[in-house]
Amino acid sequence: MTKGILGRKVGMTQIYDESGIAIPVTVIEAGPCHVLQIRTEQCDGYEAIQLGYEDKKRPQGERRNQSQARRSERGHVSNKLASKRSQRQADAGIEAAVKAECEPKKFIRELRGSAEGYEVGQEVTVADLAEVTSVDVSGLSKGRGFAGVMKRHNFSGQRATHGVTKCHRHAGGTGMSAAPSRVFKGKRMAGQFGSTRVTSRNLDLVRVDEDNNLLLVRGSVPGPNGGYVVVSGTNHVG
Repeated sequence: MTKGILGRKVGMTQIYDESGIAIPVTVIEAGPCHVLQIRTEQCDGYEAIQLGYEDKKRPQGERRNQSQARRSERGHVSNKLASKRSQRQADAGIEAAVKAECEPKKFIRELRGSAEGYEVGQEVTVADLAEVTSVDVSGLSKGRGFAGVMKRHNFSGQRATHGVTKCHRHAGGTGMSAAPSRVFKGKRMAGQFGSTRVTSRNLDLVRVDEDNNLLLVRGSVPGPNGGYVVVSGTNHVG
């Protein structure tokens, strides 16, 4: 399958190559990730591996806040959590499913493809991408709220002369004639801008820092600094 890893966008910097040329790069703190599940064609209808990144806190007292792991999240990664259901299965001689036996994770994603070479509980690091030259990076773009057509769609706006009064940034007319007497679906208008899944393809992987779990990528990486991203080897040709 295509090699991949989960991480967090740190920010931008620049490095120098052997000839002294400055290369602008985006720093991504990636891994280590644990393989939480392996999807199979027989059981799930498709093949994939499920990765988890960044440990989630366990509740210390009786009450749990939103940043702490739920009981179901702890049971997803460990068989040590006792329950009536697990006890009934054990009494019936049913073997428990293999779990990663790690801490609950904040960021969990699946990477489609053959799971050959992976097993539950395995740790995935940036060293697995040492031989990869180009990557695809997916993340949630910056949310810009409700935006007008000039900001959202790069409209030119109305003229500043000849009777245009206080509507210079408006979209203009959107109405249709008697036929079809409606606005077509997909018409570009003001609305929610950003906060959508974006994938930047075929970015150059300039350097892999195994000691600090860092990837240095040249190109546009979606999302704000601190946002979660999925990095995978690109299948782009050309």
